[in-house]
Formats: sequence, C-alpha cells, structure tokens
Amino acid sequence: MENKRKRKQAAETAVKRKPKSIRVGQIQTENPKNPFPSHTAPTPQECLDIRDTLLTLHGIPPELAKYRKSQSTDDTSPPETVLDGLVRTILSQNTTETNSQKAFGSLKSLFPTWEHVHGAESKELENAIRCGGLAPTKASCIKNLLRCLLERKGKLCLEYLRHLSVDQVKAELSLFKGIGPKTVSCVLMFNLQLDDFPVDTHIFEIAKTMGWVPSVADRNKTYLHLNQKIPDELKFDLNCLLYTHGKLCSKCSSKKGNKQQEKFNDNLCPLLNYYKEPV
Repeated sequence: MENKRKRKQAAETAVKRKPKSIRVGQIQTENPKNPFPSHTAPTPQECLDIRDTLLTLHGIPPELAKYRKSQSTDDTSPPETVLDGLVRTILSQNTTETNSQKAFGSLKSLFPTWEHVHGAESKELENAIRCGGLAPTKASCIKNLLRCLLERKGKLCLEYLRHLSVDQVKAELSLFKGIGPKTVSCVLMFNLQLDDFPVDTHIFEIAKTMGWVPSVADRNKTYLHLNQKIPDELKFDLNCLLYTHGKLCSKCSSKKGNKQQEKFNDNLCPLLNYYKEPV
C-alpha cells in the first residue's frame, strides 16, 4: 500500500514538472537579439549585391566617408571625439542634415569647450542650436548629459568608451537621460567604429519594402533583426548607402518633394528589383 502511494505521488510530481520543461524549452529557443529568427532575409549575398550596386550609383558621401574604417592611413587629422559625435547626433534628431550641421557649428563657435557649454545658461544653449529645431528639448538633453558625465567621471570626456564592447557602450550611454537606441547605434558605428547598424526612417522604410523584415516589424525590432542578419563587414557601407539612397529616391521614401529628390531619376532605382509584397 505504501509503495502504491509513493508511485502515485511520483506520477503526480512528474505531471507537474512537464509545463516547466516546456517553458524552459521556449526560453532556450528564443533569441532576444533577433525577434524574427525564422525570417531569412536579408541574406549575406543580397546585402553584398545591394551594397555594390548602391556604391556604384552613389559612392560614400564625403561627410560619412571620414568615419569609414578603411579610410586612407594618409589622413592624419585627429578623429572626432566621442562626445562631439554624440552631441552632433543629438542635434541631428528630427531635422535636416543641413540644419543639424549649422546647429553644431553654431554651438562650437559660441562655446569653445564643453566646460563652457556646461556652465552656460540653458537659454544661451537653446539660442545657439535653435536653427536645428527642438532647441529646448535638445539643450536639456545636452545639459543633462554633461552634468551626469561630470558627476560620474569627473571630466567631460567619453573617450573611455573606445575601450568597451558594443554591449558595454550601450549600457553606459543608456544611463544618460534622453540618449535613445538610435543615437547610441550611430555613435557605435561612426565614432567608435564598432559593428552596429542604426535604423533611421529611410532605412526602416526600405527594409520593410524589400521584405528584409516582416510587415509587422517596428523600428526597434528591425534594428535587432538587421544587426543579426547583415554581415559585420558590410554594415557601415550598407547603412550609409541605404540612408543616402532613401534621401534621394522618392520611390523609397514616404517623405516627398525635397530638392535632392528632384535631381534623382526614380526610374533608375536599382532597389525596385528587390521590392517584395509585404508578409
């Protein structure tokens, strides 16, 4: 009788454990870095083909080429500091490239050092970057960044990030209020020359149209998926080229009517051959 009771208890325990094993299995098969593990696009060959096609069509714009890993060793100019790059990226949010460059130039001309920016009144900073749009929001973000950096590190310098991994950089920059994933990704790729693939509006739209991500993908999941699928050695070139093409080709962008698009013949868009029906 006692043995029968023990066998019954053992059977009940085994039944209770089954759901746990299923949950463990589910966790093991999920990859938090790729929200669409069964979505095979883009393939490495497709990435290479599109990189080569767009490189022939556009080339790497000079303002982006200076960040390229393979740039000539004859270039002896000092690299842009990480802090400069981060603030430049903050100023580029929700505005044109021309306006963000003007804002950064105005900021640097009025405040020779970041210590001057840190000590300035918020209104002074807002006025300096007003031409870039959203001046109060961006000024607040910059001031908070400098204040927190000085409190944490004792100096206004982010060069220590050059010695960290991608995940470590993300963890560090996430500590600063107002620094979002896209801004971090841009700093990783451009200033730290680490293998990351930022997803802006242009790249997001092109990726969805070419079927590189499912139609239900948002920008964050597109970022996670593409960083898993695009080969590291192609990330910089492909990112710059898709961004450039998205600005020029009205067929590849929902933003219509800018002067750059007027100069580009949309009928010559090589990406039309890759466009797919949404899935």
